[in-house]
Amino acid sequence: MTFITFEGPEGAGKSTQVKALAKALKKAGRDVTTTREPGGAPGAEALRSLLLDKDNHWSPTAETLLMNAARDTHIRHTIAPALSRGEVVLCDRFCDSTEAYQIGADEALIAQLREKVVERMPDLTLLFDLPVEVGLSRANERGAADRFEARGLDFHQAVRERFLAIAAREPSRVVRIDANQPQEDVEKEVRAAVNARLPGLL
Repeated sequence: MTFITFEGPEGAGKSTQVKALAKALKKAGRDVTTTREPGGAPGAEALRSLLLDKDNHWSPTAETLLMNAARDTHIRHTIAPALSRGEVVLCDRFCDSTEAYQIGADEALIAQLREKVVERMPDLTLLFDLPVEVGLSRANERGAADRFEARGLDFHQAVRERFLAIAAREPSRVVRIDANQPQEDVEKEVRAAVNARLPGLL
């Protein structure tokens, strides 16, 4: 069926918008699977705990390998079966996050692993973009920061720039959403993007 991913820096409100779009799709009569990365399957959730734990210190290469190990399990156990059943899959983060966050890893390695692991790219990727300071402030309000959230401002600015570079490179797949506005307005922008790129889905 249809595969939609939600991407963006910390505090962009992706999880909220996954829930809102899932509700709208179900109202339209669609069967929906919502999932997340890293995670989304038992083995992948175990790797998520390792990756987000601030007491662990992974190199960019190790992060990239672990992320793709989790993704392989996630695709095989959750995403591919749901798509084969004709469902709409909404995923909070996917391979674009690896490219954006694993700063310092070999770019050729990231590309090679994506080619090997990702059998199907998303039909639509919604990139929730907002100023880094705003996103980190929102993330801090949620409580204790995970290993990625705890990194410095320069790191998160680089992450945002890398996301925007992906959007510029793949405009047919990636739609930038202004996440620095009220939640209701973000939701309207999401629906407009879905209607424009995937007419009839809603």
